[in-house]
Amino acid sequence: MADREPLPDKIAIDMTPMIDCVFQLITFFMLTLKTVIPEGDFDIRMPLGASAGAPQEDPPVIVRVKMTAGPDGELAGITMNGSGVGDFEALRQKIIGIVGVNTGPGGAENTEVELDCDYRLKYINVVKAITAVSGMPQPDGTIVELVKKIKFTPPKKPS
Repeated sequence: MADREPLPDKIAIDMTPMIDCVFQLITFFMLTLKTVIPEGDFDIRMPLGASAGAPQEDPPVIVRVKMTAGPDGELAGITMNGSGVGDFEALRQKIIGIVGVNTGPGGAENTEVELDCDYRLKYINVVKAITAVSGMPQPDGTIVELVKKIKFTPPKKPS
């Protein structure tokens, strides 16, 4: 057998490639990490504390407007809070009767319109209803705001 050289007491290991690999992995995970907003972290601005004698706010006035469609999708009728309304201008006048044209505290800010539109109703009629309850054009081109809060009931498919 051939004589072998004795092994050195210490073997030198080059650490540079391993450190490069570790830094590349750290960089990869840092760049691909997606931070998620913690659940429950809402940007809420709470009102300042009021004294015990402060008056309570009035509950909002909810006006329910129901629009029904004929078989062809055209507007068949408008009712407001259960009573019939002729057309969109009559609807606007009834809203003005509730809100008033000089809207202040308790006027337009405290009124909410809920539109219940028939499933087959043409979209143009929905736009006309929103226009009738949200504002009133003036001769000089300005618009007097009537109701700012408008919501829709969920659509119901005909059976």
